[in-house]
Amino acid sequence: MSTTVEMLANQFQAQVRGNRQLIIHDAQAIHQAGPHDITFASNEATRGQLEKSAAGAVFVSKEMNSSFADDRIPSALIVVDDPRSAFMWALQQFRRQRPRRKIGISPDAYVGHGTSFGKNTNVHPNTYISENVVVGDNCDIYPGVYVGPDCQLGNDVVLHPNVVLYADVIVGNRVIIHAACVVGTDGFGYTLDNLRPDGLGRYEKIPQLGTVHIDDDVEIGACTTIDRGTIGATKIGEGTKIDNLVMVAHNCEIGRHNAFAAQVGFAGSVTTGDYVRCAGQVGVADHVHLGSGCTIDAQSGVHKDIPTKQTYFGYPAQPASDQIRCMTTFAKLPEMRTKLRNLETQVAELTARLESLISPETKP
Repeated sequence: MSTTVEMLANQFQAQVRGNRQLIIHDAQAIHQAGPHDITFASNEATRGQLEKSAAGAVFVSKEMNSSFADDRIPSALIVVDDPRSAFMWALQQFRRQRPRRKIGISPDAYVGHGTSFGKNTNVHPNTYISENVVVGDNCDIYPGVYVGPDCQLGNDVVLHPNVVLYADVIVGNRVIIHAACVVGTDGFGYTLDNLRPDGLGRYEKIPQLGTVHIDDDVEIGACTTIDRGTIGATKIGEGTKIDNLVMVAHNCEIGRHNAFAAQVGFAGSVTTGDYVRCAGQVGVADHVHLGSGCTIDAQSGVHKDIPTKQTYFGYPAQPASDQIRCMTTFAKLPEMRTKLRNLETQVAELTARLESLISPETKP
């Protein structure tokens, strides 16, 4: 697809500054864009990148537009309310997604007794759909998927290759589960029984008899694992987005519209409010609650409840303002250590002088 700056601007009824007739062939990131690409810049933090960019056209905010003099416009500017959203729309025009295939239920898929499929659903070859499974409309189940007995899938569900759903898992509408994700595994529950006289024993498995409920509009990344509840359900709330390589243990209850980056790990019975965000490699101890709207920065270890709308980081995780003060102080430790040694030397010298001035008769 090729178009002009003017035609792109017309989609948003947007103001244009610069060459309206410039031909645009593609959409690219700001540091990769060339003379016939469009990119976006949404805030002053990207202005330095924009001034170095070779992009032919840029979606900019009204605030950024007002900061450019006419003789200093680096590219053709398309002034919109939300540059990021405009860019994502343009990207989809230049990079059309592959059309959804319509293959129906492949004869090379195994389908168990009592399983039902909604309208316009695709089941690819080499999938295994167990007995009494309910699959909604417009679903896509790709090769290598295993769906256990009595699972329920809503409408518009996508299970990418090699996804595994253990028995009794419930999946809502418009859920996307990426390759090699495993949902409904047994939780890590054991008790140490049969103590011998030496005080040692063996681990006995606690039966994991619950399930997993995934609400509408959830997306789960590749190689993520979600354990089933011990008695009730492990729950993933509506609209939550989970990255690759995330671990959600048994009995966790995740709120709505949470977002977890790669390698986040939740121990058993963690609960979260809505709009909670965890950056990469955050670890959360069992039975901890993360309050609505809170943010946990990367590589933090969380051992206690986090208040609503607070940002924490570090190990153990502390309020961001406290951690920044600690980090600032820690950076000064070598200097403080040198000063302390100098003070110790000075005190020793002063003490020695003072003692030399005191006669033996006046000493206590």
